[in-house]
Amino acid sequence: MARDLASMECVPCRGGVPPLRHEEIQPYLADLDNDWRVIDDHHLEKEFRFGNFREALEATNRVGELAEEIGHHPDIELAWGRMKVTVWTHKIDGLHEADFVFAAKADRALAQDPVG
Repeated sequence: MARDLASMECVPCRGGVPPLRHEEIQPYLADLDNDWRVIDDHHLEKEFRFGNFREALEATNRVGELAEEIGHHPDIELAWGRMKVTVWTHKIDGLHEADFVFAAKADRALAQDPVG
């Protein structure tokens, strides 16, 4: 049964635990199911497309506000008509449940009130 990751609390990893292994990552990725990709079992990545720079900038700001609210900060790349979000837990140099929760919350934040 799929977890509603976007409804879960994003509990930041404080370190001292190993990153998720490949077999642990797959169920989280299946629960995410929104074009997120796992790169080298190390980080999550998703590219969002928009009609222009302003829409991409608004989405970037929305994801940035979410990051500040919950204390989990992705790398965000902004370009004309696109935004790429890359998420991993720096303290463990890999993926943690919180990364998948953040990704789901970012998807929900952008879907609830579409940009543009």
